[in-house]
Parts: sequence; C-alpha cells; structure tokens
Amino acid sequence: MVIILEIKKGDYVTRDSYNNDIVFKVVNIKNGIFYLKGIEERLYADSPLEDLKIYNEDEDKEKEFDVEINSDMVDRNEFFFLPPKLCQLDSDEQYLERCLKFYKKNNILAIGKKINEKNMPEQVMQLLQEYKPDILIITGHDAFYRKKGSMDDLNNYKNSAYFVKTVQVARKYEKSHEKLVIIAGACQSNYEELIKAGANFASSPKRVNIHTLDPAIIASTIALTERNKEIDIVELLEKTKYGKEGMGGLLCNGLMYVGYPR
Repeated sequence: MVIILEIKKGDYVTRDSYNNDIVFKVVNIKNGIFYLKGIEERLYADSPLEDLKIYNEDEDKEKEFDVEINSDMVDRNEFFFLPPKLCQLDSDEQYLERCLKFYKKNNILAIGKKINEKNMPEQVMQLLQEYKPDILIITGHDAFYRKKGSMDDLNNYKNSAYFVKTVQVARKYEKSHEKLVIIAGACQSNYEELIKAGANFASSPKRVNIHTLDPAIIASTIALTERNKEIDIVELLEKTKYGKEGMGGLLCNGLMYVGYPR
C-alpha cells in the first residue's frame, strides 16, 4: 500500500533536502508547490510535496530559545533605571509581535510598525520625528540570490537596497551612532553596505539566515546596559542564534540611564 503524505495549509514541516534543519509553516499551496514561512528564521521558501516532512514536535514549534539579557547592574533597591525607547520597523506582523513580546518581557518600551520593506525609506523619517527613539530596528525579509553573481552587488538581494536606503535616511535624522543606535537587516542581507550606510549592527556577515529575535536580542542588551559600560561585542553576538556569522557591528556603550535614590 502506498501512503500519500497529506500536508495542508497551516501545517508545520521541514525539508529533507536541507536535512530538516528549519521548521516552516505552510502558508499557501499552488499548482503542487508548497509555500513556506520559517517559524524561527526570517525565511520564505517553496518546495514540492515529496521534499516535505511533517514536523510533529508541537511543543517546540514557536519556543523562544533561552536568552539571558544583561542585567548586571547596581543595587536595584537603591538606584532607579531609565531604559531607552525602541522603535522597530518590520515587514512581517508575526515576527514583529514576537519581538514586541520579547521587549515587554524585558521591561523595555518599544514601538512596533509593520511596514513593507520598499516603503520603509519613505516612512522612517516621519516615525523618527514622531517617536524619537534611541534605538531603531529595521528588519523583515531578505535573500541573497547567489546565482545572480557577486554578493557585493545590491541588485543581487531581495530587500537589502531598501534596508540600506532606510538606514541612510535615518542617519540624516541623526548622524551620531551614539545618539541613535541602528540595527538593520534580515536573512542573508548585505552586511557591509548596511554598516557603510550607518548601521551600528547589521546582518549578515556570512550571508546566512538569522533568527527572528536576533535583532531584538542586540537591541535589548544595549537597552539594559548602563551608559558608562562598553558592550562586550563578542559576548553579545554569541547570544544570537548564529553568532558572528549572522550578525555583526560596531563597539558601543549601553544606553541605560541610572539614577539615585530610588
């Protein structure tokens, strides 16, 4: 008897051709092609049915990997703390909500705006003027099309050019990397161009996928570190899912104000 694998929209699957390394949700099925969205990684893909395998570990589907944000600060009973304000632009509503939940868990004030990547350069200035954040996160979806050629060419990326333009506009609003920390990029983004454009941190040095929470982990660590303390960049990047292959950036201090008495 031949058993026909039945996979429907909304199911969680992995791909045999990639050693079942990433868990996806089936978001659409058209002409025998299954369109997939990463649960943990900011990644879209498509696949034929024969390459898919049902993922049965329901309890782990959307489990946040355990990340401890730096909170090694002076005595909370004597001092009070004023963390910076965050603003995150994200093209994906589900990923954005997950990041906002992460900020809330860490008691950080964060504004989230769902904006398509191509519209970010046009809208970022107004949002900066309205909310005046200390940390700006620009993310969503991206991809490096290896078959097109050089990874130096922005035309060979899905959305890196939009991220770069958004960073450039944000730097017109605030030139100082200390007054406005910018974290930009998504899966396989052009890391070098984002840093050149003015980002403090960016993805992806090795053009790999990044975890949904990677930008949020960096933003939260900076937000919860005192202003007079330098961030240990090696330790910070090790907190992200793929480390220095997925994220990189500039040395910087924290942005947390500390006051006395409580």
